[in-house]
Amino acid sequence: MPSKQQSCDHTFKCNHSTESIHSCVSSVPIFNHLEKEQMAEIMDMVQSLIYKKGEILYHAGDPSDSLSIVNKGKIKIYRLSESGKEQLIRILHPGDFTGELALFTETIHEAYAEAMLETHVCIIKRADLHTLLLRYPTISFKILAEFAARLEQSEKQTTNLATEKVEKRIALYLIECLGEGKYLKQPQEIKLPMTKKDLASYLGTTPETISRKLSDFEEQGYIEQKPQNKMKIWGHALAELTR
Repeated sequence: MPSKQQSCDHTFKCNHSTESIHSCVSSVPIFNHLEKEQMAEIMDMVQSLIYKKGEILYHAGDPSDSLSIVNKGKIKIYRLSESGKEQLIRILHPGDFTGELALFTETIHEAYAEAMLETHVCIIKRADLHTLLLRYPTISFKILAEFAARLEQSEKQTTNLATEKVEKRIALYLIECLGEGKYLKQPQEIKLPMTKKDLASYLGTTPETISRKLSDFEEQGYIEQKPQNKMKIWGHALAELTR
């Protein structure tokens, strides 16, 4: 089965517009610190693809031979257990990337990547990436910084799954969504970046448990649920549950 990254067929579209490729290169943190001439050089190496909602970018076991950068849309990275249960690993937003292990070795993907809505992706092959890393070492530092951030998040998630009750896991996640305003006493409104089903997969529980615990939080005055996956959160109060 030919890779989607190698050909264009009826299931998805190639997007070769200069505007699309420039937007991708200029928005991703590993490239946007470079000079315009350097980014122009990278643009010549990039292929831009469009995936439909629900379309799989790669499967577990597929060769990992390129870096995929999200320009527009959203991608979920997940694994499947032997029973077929989905374990969400992370969600990629514009500027995020996947396939970074292709930088260092010939390997295969250990997870699945699926477009959560129509998603524009920029692809850079391994050989071109090696050329860029040798020419512009600062890119390597940016990628290593992303590795470090992902490792920290992965360790935090693993620890929470192993040691914390589901109520605390949900509270910690909601507080994390608040960012810098997590301990403000006034409420803040956020839009959850994933569905309750995906959140349950990410936190190692069930959608029913998520719904029940969020209702409990609402009754206790920690949150107020709103339509379209929006929520008002009293971060200062909710933080008490995590202590």
